[in-house]
Amino acid sequence: MIVLENIAQFLDSFFAVNRFGEEERGGIYHHSSRPICRVGLALEPGMQLKEWAKEQQLDALFLHRPWKLEAGQVASDIGIVGYHLAFDECLTLGFNPRLAEVLGMSQLEVLGEKEGRPIGMIGEISITKFSIFCERLNEVFGGSEEIYAGSQSNLCRVAVVGAMTDALVREAALRGADLYITGQLRKPALSAVQETGIAVVAAGHRRCEEWGLRALAGVLRERWLELEVILIAES
Repeated sequence: MIVLENIAQFLDSFFAVNRFGEEERGGIYHHSSRPICRVGLALEPGMQLKEWAKEQQLDALFLHRPWKLEAGQVASDIGIVGYHLAFDECLTLGFNPRLAEVLGMSQLEVLGEKEGRPIGMIGEISITKFSIFCERLNEVFGGSEEIYAGSQSNLCRVAVVGAMTDALVREAALRGADLYITGQLRKPALSAVQETGIAVVAAGHRRCEEWGLRALAGVLRERWLELEVILIAES
């Protein structure tokens, strides 16, 4: 029998929450002793959460932004776990080996740190035309917000970073990256982009979170054969 504590303990370990301060670790947001056969995953509680949870016969929920939950949005016996920063750093645009594998990256190295934790990665890819790699990114994330072509038409080294600063862009370029993938384009870093000739793809913060949620569904399914994991339809 799976209970909420089992899921929280597994995710605490998977996200390595001991790297974070107490207020950022996440974990059980709403306790429940209900046995769990079906768990739903959502970034945040939307207006249709209660109806969706009832329709899907959910026993528990994962919420990326659980603090947005309002009283009465879900039945009181549904357990809730919530992870915000740990989810972002582990399963979106940070040092994310799962995403690296999908993008064909190898020989990963840390790029950038925050409070001793990596916030990005840089690695090798097979030589690929910039336009072809952009198509791959669209297939992975479902689109992008902004694209800046660099001085190189072919890519062989890529940086994936959950932030965009002048210093990070310059470091990526100095370490041989032809492409800088991030969530949102930050204008203060544009001069570094222009001066280094590095290409940039801003995939979009929400798209990266949705990719992470899909990845998390796979992680939970790998851990528990009998657990049914249901993703909310994001609008």
